[in-house]
Amino acid sequence: MDWLKHNREAWDHEVRIGNKWTVPVSSETVEAARKGTAELLLTPTKPMPRKWFPEIVGKHVLCLASGGGQQGPLFAALGAVVTVIDNSPAQLARDDEVAKRERLAISLEQGDMRDLSRFPDGSFDYVFHPISNVFCADVKPVWREAFRVLKDGGRLASGFMNPIAYIFDLDLLDTTGTFSVRYKIPYSDVEQLPPEELKKRLDALEPVEFGHSLADQIGGQTAAGFHLIDFYEDVSGWDDPLDRHIPVYLATLALKPLRPRP
Repeated sequence: MDWLKHNREAWDHEVRIGNKWTVPVSSETVEAARKGTAELLLTPTKPMPRKWFPEIVGKHVLCLASGGGQQGPLFAALGAVVTVIDNSPAQLARDDEVAKRERLAISLEQGDMRDLSRFPDGSFDYVFHPISNVFCADVKPVWREAFRVLKDGGRLASGFMNPIAYIFDLDLLDTTGTFSVRYKIPYSDVEQLPPEELKKRLDALEPVEFGHSLADQIGGQTAAGFHLIDFYEDVSGWDDPLDRHIPVYLATLALKPLRPRP
């Protein structure tokens, strides 16, 4: 199946039904950011430490697969030069809505997070990549492209899922509270769900998800050339049974090292 096309349509649908990650930030939140206070979420509940992007005014920030009228406008209000790229036109329309409402300058690009070829090498000081590669079948090209478009000394902040979240039978967990291992990692809705369950999700326009191994999530960053320099964990913030046992959201800060002078 064409998962990229399906997830584009699925996230356009999520905008229509008001998914929390498609609801634009308020004018009050933007005004607070203009005064220097903003909570930038890579993961569901814990704000990214501001020390991860210490100098923001005038810096070029790529919000990678980060549409929805939330993070991009806050970076712009903080004084950054912001570009948002997202697979979903409706998610980008949310950013455009906030930009027009608050008179913010944001460049909007529709496209695949794995392909940043429209941007020259070394275009950005920072890349902000919240939990979205869960909707991408192969995460390794995402890290390679992020590395390429960053300037030397640039930083990549990423949020992603601990793959343990994908090994359990969630229907059984929801109905009985029983943790039963059913799936393997790397995980794919497309490849591992029973056909009738997959069809039900596709017909309901639910996004298809992929649970990447830590070798691809973390090792993929180092293989691309990044140096990992910080890390934290987070919980879902809603009634997820796994929250009682382990935080399944992870955030990493990675550095594109300076090249030695000749």
